[in-house]
Amino acid sequence: MFTVKILSKWAGIGLGSVLLFVAVAYGAMRMNDGPVEFYPWFTISIGGPFRSGELTAAPQSWEFLREREEIEIQTLKPTTSRTVWVPVVDGELFIVSGYMNSPIGKLWKQWPAYMEEDNRILIRDEGKLYEQCLQRVLSDPEKIVPVLAELGRKYLGGNGELIPGSEIAVTSGSIWMFEVTGCE
Repeated sequence: MFTVKILSKWAGIGLGSVLLFVAVAYGAMRMNDGPVEFYPWFTISIGGPFRSGELTAAPQSWEFLREREEIEIQTLKPTTSRTVWVPVVDGELFIVSGYMNSPIGKLWKQWPAYMEEDNRILIRDEGKLYEQCLQRVLSDPEKIVPVLAELGRKYLGGNGELIPGSEIAVTSGSIWMFEVTGCE
């Protein structure tokens, strides 16, 4: 017959085992060369610093990434990497992070806050590393609306049509948008 004491003991052992597994997996991901990918369609968007790749001058245009689903970026403080979606508008590359006002977003999406202290990143694509900086876009509807339309086209099944007023998602802080720029 199970007693509360026995049940509590096994629940504690089970919970402790799960927490230990998560801690070990998280530590292993942080030591990986870039974000961890279990399957091509299921990428865990966190990993260690890049250990491979050839430092390359940034291109004049990022248009070659227009139809690419994802790229890898690494922040420099702290040195962690992740996989991000990549909207490209008029040859300019943007990185967008959603859910920033939600409790899940605040827990899951910590990298955008790192940009306030050090906005330098490395981009890794097909073995090439690009040293770049991220400039947060806060209130420019002429820049925000086309990027959101491209996000909708590329990832959400939209037609790429501009939606006036959509910039409220960025200006309210729900979405953080960054433009990829050179570091001068």
